Amino acid sequence: MKRWWRGPKTLLGQLVLALMIGLIVANLAGMWLVMQDRLRYTRFIRGEYAAQRIADIVSVLNETPAGERDRLVRVLDAPPTHLTMAEPWKTPAGTPGDDAEAFADVLRDKLSTPFQVLSLKSAPYDHHRRPRMTERDGPPKPMPLVFVQTQARLGDGTVATFSFAIPQSSRQDPYRLLGWLLLVGAAVSVLSFWAVRRLTRPLAMFSAAATGLAKNLDQPPLQETGPQEVADAARAFNAMQRELKRYLETRAQTLAGVSHDLRLPITRVRLRLEKLADAKLKGDIEHDLLEMDEMIDNTLAFLRADASSEKAVKINVAALLDGVIEDMEALGAEPVLNGDTRRPLTGRPLALRRCLSNLLDNARRYGGPQIDVDVSEQGDTLEIRISDHGPGIPEADRERVFEPYVRLEASRARHTGGSGLGLAIARATARSHGGEIRLTDRHGGGLVVVLTLPLT
Repeated sequence: MKRWWRGPKTLLGQLVLALMIGLIVANLAGMWLVMQDRLRYTRFIRGEYAAQRIADIVSVLNETPAGERDRLVRVLDAPPTHLTMAEPWKTPAGTPGDDAEAFADVLRDKLSTPFQVLSLKSAPYDHHRRPRMTERDGPPKPMPLVFVQTQARLGDGTVATFSFAIPQSSRQDPYRLLGWLLLVGAAVSVLSFWAVRRLTRPLAMFSAAATGLAKNLDQPPLQETGPQEVADAARAFNAMQRELKRYLETRAQTLAGVSHDLRLPITRVRLRLEKLADAKLKGDIEHDLLEMDEMIDNTLAFLRADASSEKAVKINVAALLDGVIEDMEALGAEPVLNGDTRRPLTGRPLALRRCLSNLLDNARRYGGPQIDVDVSEQGDTLEIRISDHGPGIPEADRERVFEPYVRLEASRARHTGGSGLGLAIARATARSHGGEIRLTDRHGGGLVVVLTLPLT
């Protein structure tokens, strides 16, 4: 079963989401605990305290002689409880209400003697008569109370009627807590986003620097500031950049020395060939020397593909392709160019020209003179598809042919020429420009080489 939601992909989004989920769960749990605690506290006041007071009054009245009860009633008739013994036993005119029934049950449990208890009604207390609480901020607000009327029959049949107000659970409390939760969530979200963004920004900086390093070793070094871990990582990255640059400079010097040292003995051999009288032997040796020269040039081109000193400039893609196609036509190929792009391409002109020449020459050698070159833009990417009409390359060998000096026996025999470095040089050049080369089948037979390069 596929997951319908995978969440944010960025580290910033994942951290903020985790913090928000934890915050919401913690606040909901805290709100539930506060509400439960308030309910227990309210129930204690409504049930325990008030019922215990009335139970004590009933017990005292029951033990007091009938002649002295009126004086005692005047003393006990004080807010928030109103007591009278002048009303008869009443029958409820309807359902007393949940508050009244609950209170009657608690009162029966508190009475030491099983008196007959009856709850008549429960209703919100009169707004104009209820006591008020003074708050620091804003005008005084009424305390939420419930008016409850209860009767108890004493042992001699006398009826005591109690009217009193007990605290009511405020219906606004959940909304206040929810509002507080939203306020805290918004504040923590802003602070979390700022803090996490500040911590993850160096990662984006490292990613951009690492991406640019493949294209430009001379890019400015990272600032070695921020938290200790970030500064250490930036320092290590700058050291790696310096070492890579030093390594490539050393390799370029070594390649120049190897090129010079290899060509000197070849030149001496050519000079000595002039003294040979055997024309056939002289021709064979000259052919071998030419092949050695080509192999040296191709090897050096492959090694320099990603470390060229050539500067990157804005390139007119159409003009570049026209020049390469003219060269292929001079060799007997019949390339057909389809499509166009007007956006410039930033790159090294000579390196890209060699890359395209290698791809078109491979198509000519192993697929015949007919070559289709299709150019298109895919968003910010330039795509060049070179299709030939040859036997193609098996799918299992399509990555292997990009390795240096690899030649497939079926189609790349020695007599066809080449050193096995054409595709390797082309891919190395494409990757040094941030692009890629892949191989696929051509509909109807043949091979399609797809070159993709970023447009700027």
